[in-house]
Amino acid sequence: MKKLILSVAITLSALAFAQKQDPKELNAKIEQSSKIAYDAYNSKNYSAAAPKFIELYKLLKENGNDDKIYMYYAGVSYAMANNVNEAITIYTELLNSGFTGVQTQYTAKEAKTGQVVSLNKDIWETLKKTSSKDYTDYKVEQTKSVEPDLYETLSTLLLNAKKNDEALALIEKGLSKYPNNAKLKEYQGSALYATGKTDQFLANLKEQLTKNPNDATNWYNLGVLQSKNEATQADAIASFSKALELKPNLTAAHQNLVYTVIGDDTKAVNDINAVRKTDSDKATQLIEARKERFAKALPYAEKWYQVEPTNIDAVTVLKEIYAMMKNQPKVAEMKAKEAALQSSAK
Repeated sequence: MKKLILSVAITLSALAFAQKQDPKELNAKIEQSSKIAYDAYNSKNYSAAAPKFIELYKLLKENGNDDKIYMYYAGVSYAMANNVNEAITIYTELLNSGFTGVQTQYTAKEAKTGQVVSLNKDIWETLKKTSSKDYTDYKVEQTKSVEPDLYETLSTLLLNAKKNDEALALIEKGLSKYPNNAKLKEYQGSALYATGKTDQFLANLKEQLTKNPNDATNWYNLGVLQSKNEATQADAIASFSKALELKPNLTAAHQNLVYTVIGDDTKAVNDINAVRKTDSDKATQLIEARKERFAKALPYAEKWYQVEPTNIDAVTVLKEIYAMMKNQPKVAEMKAKEAALQSSAK
């Protein structure tokens, strides 16, 4: 989740809108809420910062300044605090309201400190017209839209909350506005997979890899999909190998590569047993094919074990492959390793 750098200079603008209540009393409330919110956020106490930003927003709204930037800060804080439900509510409301976060900022540099501060437009114009010696370097700037971040973050929050259909609908809406947003494209793949739309997910992955062929995770995900179809298992092996070429320590790719090469070994054994007594030639053919698959998997399994020597699954499968290859010294070595790992796990 992206952490924002929030500026306390916004408080100067906020104070200028405090008109309907007693100015001193209201300004004191605003200043207090603002200080607590910013201090909590900057000290990473996001759970405390969020409600204070909401409080600040409400204080200003009651007095004619509906500045949703503070609700945005509250949403960011809830997201950083992993309060998913509250963050989803705020981000959804902000998107539905058309909030983009684009603001016109009026800044000037304090003569004494050299610090650039944000000012209310009226104050800024007055200071500039009167050529105040307290400030220099007057500037008017437009802030960047945060709408893409709203789509990106809310998509992540919905996916984390397993609200996959909602996430997919939101992502597609976001992509209609920001078709080149790489993060939304990535999240779209996750949402398609989570909603069972594997064909679309596969197309999405291939599109992403066309744009960025050096994404190891996408090559791995492509391999996982391809490995589920016997007709594309060779493609899966190529995809897992590409993922490992880009990221040699991607352990899940090592594991899936080994199991894809071996194939469905339970089925293979059952097929052999089914014809062993009635068709010895067929049984021999199936046994040799199984040996060939195990031999092909050996270098991949050894690499997996090299990367993850304490993974009991890596040890066990390597032991079984060595047994198939009749390499008894290696079988004994893996048996000892397996026993040691099982003992340490107790």
